[in-house]
Amino acid sequence: MTNYLQSVWRLRHFWLALVQIDLRNRYRRSMIGMGWSLLHPIAMTIVLCTVFSQLLKVGDIRVFGPFLLAGLTTWNFISAVMNQGCQSIFQNESYIRQQPAPLAIYPLRTTLGAGIHLILGIVIVIVLSWVMHGLGNVAALPALLPAIALLFIFGWSMAILMGIVNVLFQDTQHLTEVALQVLFYLTPIIYPPDLLPQRVRWLIGCNPLASFMELIRQPILEGQLPSWQALAIASATALATSAAAALMLARMERRMVFYL
Repeated sequence: MTNYLQSVWRLRHFWLALVQIDLRNRYRRSMIGMGWSLLHPIAMTIVLCTVFSQLLKVGDIRVFGPFLLAGLTTWNFISAVMNQGCQSIFQNESYIRQQPAPLAIYPLRTTLGAGIHLILGIVIVIVLSWVMHGLGNVAALPALLPAIALLFIFGWSMAILMGIVNVLFQDTQHLTEVALQVLFYLTPIIYPPDLLPQRVRWLIGCNPLASFMELIRQPILEGQLPSWQALAIASATALATSAAAALMLARMERRMVFYL
């Protein structure tokens, strides 16, 4: 694994150039450039705050707004790496046929693009929390670094798994879209877990994505370090998905070109 990661790092100029191409093509001739990537979660936050602040009776909108924006920002990263990860191998078929580069660099291309938008979104959430509640969370913000690192490991691993599985079974893309729609409502993105009845709250505990939400929200919204339980669940989830991705690469990487 160490040798494999070193080979990925040696080709950093290649996959960084691919990320630059993706961003340039996506925002070519755009007036506000990458600002469009922030418009969607901000617009969704405004709409959902207007509707659900009364429907869910969440109380102060100054608390619910940053809570919702943090959840949408984290969710957009997770959904992007899973949806776009399904096509990460197919879209790079020409490169795969031309050179024997590590297969993981193509899902990495997808993950880095989504990761840039994640970091921009987190910056907006931090600024919004400062406007609403002051600078009381500054001391806890360094806890975001391991949270982002775990999210990146999880996202890269999921992109690898989705990309390989989608080559073998091309209905994976459509199944993933359906699964993400279900997961959106099973993950505390638009509602605090405390609002759920006690008899169904266990569903949140069984959802590992909820721990990633807490890792991002707690330092920003509460100015506190995330709980050890959330950190342990997120770490175990990232470790399990990375191990599955490594096993999948070891088994399928050399044969993948024959399926394309």
